[in-house]
Amino acid sequence: MSEIERKEEVTEVEKVEEKPLEEKKVDEEPSRIVLTPEMCSWIDEEGTGYEMEVYLPGVEKESIKLRMTEDTVFVAGDTERIRYVGYYTLCCPVEHEKATSSYKNGLLRIHAPYKEIEMSSVDVTIE
Repeated sequence: MSEIERKEEVTEVEKVEEKPLEEKKVDEEPSRIVLTPEMCSWIDEEGTGYEMEVYLPGVEKESIKLRMTEDTVFVAGDTERIRYVGYYTLCCPVEHEKATSSYKNGLLRIHAPYKEIEMSSVDVTIE
């Protein structure tokens, strides 16, 4: 490499270093951490449905989104710094239209009765 080429290369590096740095905007909204909330579930005392508890510390009731199908539960909620998002599969079908829930002190409680399973059987010929 000749002396002239070296000077041109140094000049190019200096040009890059001389560019002013962009300032960060102070009023930018801070990014949120995304976490899966802890969930615990069990069969109720009568054996007729599911009891579930989802831990959402610091979440305001108004920010909670709870959606259910007969075999899944979706929960989301926000605090200033954390976004909780959880999707859970249930082992047995439930009557999601009859589900009830309550929220107090960071604990979301859900009760969903089991769906009546229609048992139909047919005789199978054995050859």
